[in-house]
Amino acid sequence: MDKKNINQTVGANIKRERERAGYTQERFSELIGMGPKSLSAVERGTVGISLSALRRVCTVLSVSGDALLFGETPKHRGTELMDKLDRLGPKEYEIANTILHKVLEAFALGKELPR
Repeated sequence: MDKKNINQTVGANIKRERERAGYTQERFSELIGMGPKSLSAVERGTVGISLSALRRVCTVLSVSGDALLFGETPKHRGTELMDKLDRLGPKEYEIANTILHKVLEAFALGKELPR
């Protein structure tokens, strides 16, 4: 794969993950410290992305570099969520764990109990 194709693949994967996360180009560019025009060029594949910028993209989107470099791979159910949780710091992980526990508890309460 030549450099142009790599840039296009990585750019398309960044765009897919950004949209999946619900960020506009403007907001996402702020979060990663890149101008909106530069982000647009990266997503179109007309320019490449630096390793430091790629790292910021991975951090903000909570995705692996593999997902951006190689695209989506089939995952077992829950793997994506586990990957995101693994990237959180200790405090953020505890908050997410508490929230998830409460959500699952609410789901359990919503189920009918056998009589």
